[in-house]
Parts: sequence; structure tokens; C-alpha cells
Amino acid sequence: MKPEPVFEAPWHAQLFALTVHLNEAGRFEWSDWAARFGATLKRHGLARALNGGDDYFNAWLETLELLMAEDGHADATELATTRDAWEAAYLRTPHGAPVTLDRT
Repeated sequence: MKPEPVFEAPWHAQLFALTVHLNEAGRFEWSDWAARFGATLKRHGLARALNGGDDYFNAWLETLELLMAEDGHADATELATTRDAWEAAYLRTPHGAPVTLDRT
């Protein structure tokens, strides 16, 4: 019997690994991360049920972005610009083709 995947989507695993790496690199304390993530989940959960998939990891990403911006490890404007660029790239990419970010 083949085991079930631990993560629903590859980006979930990548986001999890990035978060662990940033913690191990000393960018934040895990207890601070957990408290912030819990608050984000609570806030998101009040509006709709979280399914443990994209909803959960979108909340995870939101928390990580805010934490990195608040601690000065990332620029909030640059994060928003990059997020918008990825969304535009995703929307213009034909189904099944790899999504690429134009950095020109």
C-alpha cells in the first residue's frame, strides 16, 4: 500500500521547509511563530472553515510574510509586488505549462 502524501501540494511542502529553515537560521523563535500562526488561523477560521489544504497554507504564508516584514527580514512592498507578479504569471500561463516569473 502506497502511503498518503504528507502535503496536499508541492508548495505546501516548500513553504513548510522554508519556515523550518528560517527558524533554524535564527530569523525567529518557533514559539513566536506558533503564536502568530495560531492567531492567523483563528482569524481565518472565524470567516470560514479551514480544510488543512490551501486555506491552511495560505494562512501559513500570510503569517510568514508578516513576520519577516515586521522583523525587517523582508520588505512588505516587495512581498506584495512579487505576490502580484506570481498571480499575473499564473493567470497568463496555459493549463499544464510551468508558471514562470518574468524578472525583466
